Amino acid sequence: MDLRTIGCVELNSIALGMHTADEMVKAAEVKLVLARPTCPGRYLIMVAGDTGAVKSSVETGLEIGGEMIIDWFVLPNVHSGVIPALNGTGLRASIDALGVIETFTTASCILAADAAAKAGQVDLLEIRFAAGLAGKSFVTMTGDVGSVRSSVTAGVEGVGDSGPVYSHVVIPSPSSDLKAQLL
Repeated sequence: MDLRTIGCVELNSIALGMHTADEMVKAAEVKLVLARPTCPGRYLIMVAGDTGAVKSSVETGLEIGGEMIIDWFVLPNVHSGVIPALNGTGLRASIDALGVIETFTTASCILAADAAAKAGQVDLLEIRFAAGLAGKSFVTMTGDVGSVRSSVTAGVEGVGDSGPVYSHVVIPSPSSDLKAQLL
């Protein structure tokens, strides 16, 4: 099974989210990457597999979730740094310039992270989502200042029609105290 395509459905109901996750996996040959509650009472589902299967699975999720859908996407050819960043394993030993994109939904944050990673020579540090963040999510990245600037711009644009970007920043030379909090 090709796992380069991921799909995400974010709902405003935990019970319906569990039902939706179950139906999405039954609808197509996909791997359930993530299915769990997030703040504030949302449910996040992520599947991976062949593009056609992921599309079919997400379409089923949209049908089942109906009016409780907050955000969703199908992302073919996901950047290789996205999944490690979701797991918090995208950390690296040094941080040069720091870029941060903060969004209102997890789905839009993943889209921003993928677009940012594809746009420049940056390393995704972490995609943190909806746990104690009132439903918001953010992605952090590092690289040289020019790459981080272009990647943050691309990431903000990469959200497209998905949930809006709340804030974004590039810190050209973060303090050693801040860096220590990120590593």
